[in-house]
Amino acid sequence: MAKGSAASVNRRTDIVSAAIEVFAEIGYYRATTAQVAERASISQPYVYRFFTKESLLVEALEVSWERIIKAFQIVIDKETPKQLEIGLTRAYEEIMESHRNEILLQMQAQTIRETPIREAMRTGMGQVKELVENAFIQAGFEDVRDRTSDFLARGMLCNVSMAMDMPNLMVKR
Repeated sequence: MAKGSAASVNRRTDIVSAAIEVFAEIGYYRATTAQVAERASISQPYVYRFFTKESLLVEALEVSWERIIKAFQIVIDKETPKQLEIGLTRAYEEIMESHRNEILLQMQAQTIRETPIREAMRTGMGQVKELVENAFIQAGFEDVRDRTSDFLARGMLCNVSMAMDMPNLMVKR
């Protein structure tokens, strides 16, 4: 990869990271690309070289879903069926702790009606659901659909618990 393109990839990553922080802190609709640029220590026109505000949110969401999928895949590849669900839960808890803004961003995006954003959310959630459901099937679990729905619902309740700073809502299993 040429120097310029490696630098561009790094800057794109910096912009997305800054956007995750800004959008999570003040909300997508209130945030501006100028604020994202300032957080990334670059100019606003440079942000527009790569993204519109909407495409920036879509990419930020894709990054957040990819992180969950990778973490879950690691658990699926190493855990025994008996430890699978516990391992997935712990992996998600670690993401919630280390990448809180990504989870807050996903929560906000659930209420945004723009088609590309809704599609990013549908795709990400669908990939996670399919991954978990297939892992539960491979593990030989019964009532896989119900168990997958319960697992995802507990994850969403954990998100609410974290966002509201109400740890007593967390469901331990």
